[in-house]
Amino acid sequence: AEAAELRERLGAVKHTVLVLSGKGGVGKSTFSALLAHGLAADEAKQVALLDVDICGPSIPKMMGLEGEQVHQSGSGWSPVYVEENLGVMSVGFLLSSPDDAVIWRGPKKNGLIKQFLRDVDWGEIDYLIIDTPPGTSDEHLSIVQYLSAAHIDGAVIITTPQEVSLQDVRKEINFCHKVKLPIIGVVENMSGFICPKCKNESQIFPPTTGGAEKMCQNLNVSLLGKVPLDPQIGRSCDKGHSFLSEAPESPAASSYRNIIQRIQEYCDQRPFQEEKII
Repeated sequence: AEAAELRERLGAVKHTVLVLSGKGGVGKSTFSALLAHGLAADEAKQVALLDVDICGPSIPKMMGLEGEQVHQSGSGWSPVYVEENLGVMSVGFLLSSPDDAVIWRGPKKNGLIKQFLRDVDWGEIDYLIIDTPPGTSDEHLSIVQYLSAAHIDGAVIITTPQEVSLQDVRKEINFCHKVKLPIIGVVENMSGFICPKCKNESQIFPPTTGGAEKMCQNLNVSLLGKVPLDPQIGRSCDKGHSFLSEAPESPAASSYRNIIQRIQEYCDQRPFQEEKII
């Protein structure tokens, strides 16, 4: 009955993309926010961004929605909208203050994730982007289990070039294989820094073991692209604006657009959702 309920609610979702990484601080939420903005740039597409990082919900801040509240309607919780075709849901909207700590054990987190999937009235959407916390535990298992009632197109895995990050990302790739979650590809964030004055490139996080490119070759996973460090990305996120709109000509924005296009192409090649039940 529960699976049927979830399938009915998510039946109008054409494509679902998870954003994962075993490591914290590599830019998952930033990537999720910009992926949602990039997909929603096509006004014909309806996009939803779901933040299941229960203990560190940064999506409301990045999307410029801090202080917004969730409203209940006859058909469920209403998402908070950035644009007419871009809706957001996060535990951050349920807190009385952005500084409130969510001190919950696993079962309560799982219950909220189920509520987000079952009770939010997304309507018909083309892309559901799900931003996850670091690791391979409760929230990840829950989201994969609940979405298996409907469908998942795949996961985008975020890393940075240094071995400390890649070590945890390999665990995430292993997790995806174990739970039969397709991997769309890997994105290498903070991949070099181009000085705005002298235009020389520096490796802030040296890829001592070959970076994401070498890891993807070894594990037979697609590398979707590399995004250079750009201070404007952090400034845009802090202000709740889209970096893609604020610095459209920058090398980082160009990298993001190429990666988003590859994700769209991957989703377009997937069979229709009703045939994608895991």
